[in-house]
Amino acid sequence: MSRYTTNEEENQCLPNLQGLTIPEEIAEAEFEGFLMAEIMLTEQLTTITRFDCRYIRHIHKLALGELYSFAGKYRTVNMSKGGFLFPSALFIPQSMQTFEEEILRPLPDVYTDKQVLIKDVAQVHGELLFIHPFREGNGRTARILANLMIRKQGYEGLRFEKIKFREYVWAVQQVSEKNYHPMEKIIESIF
Repeated sequence: MSRYTTNEEENQCLPNLQGLTIPEEIAEAEFEGFLMAEIMLTEQLTTITRFDCRYIRHIHKLALGELYSFAGKYRTVNMSKGGFLFPSALFIPQSMQTFEEEILRPLPDVYTDKQVLIKDVAQVHGELLFIHPFREGNGRTARILANLMIRKQGYEGLRFEKIKFREYVWAVQQVSEKNYHPMEKIIESIF
């Protein structure tokens, strides 16, 4: 049986390709990687860009590929954060396949209704955060994807800095019950 990481392990530095051991240096390298990935993907974005699992893995690989060997690959370890257990690593491939078939594939290329866009962004964002498919960088990958979904429709990116963390965590936990309403309210408030 696989074990879940503990809160103590969450604070340890992950082994990385650059040999960084100082948390601030790792955080800076991760920040730069995600910033570069978001800029590059925004520049490449078109009205026919399709968001699927391959694209999500590409976001992750682009952002963290210079830092981690697991970049762009689904996690193989079980994880928890703040006492919340994420789905078992064993089920990540199937969960992501279902996510793609049931949620990503039906997304339209063009939205004529802003509320429908908000609803879809909330569902995609919440499900991706709940599945937590990667060893590191899940939230940042999900935020980039949400911004790309919004920008594809001609809007500015979301203002994630305005989110109240406790409400955000609670909204993600509600996704486990297929209750997307709390995440919809958050996405609408930062639109």
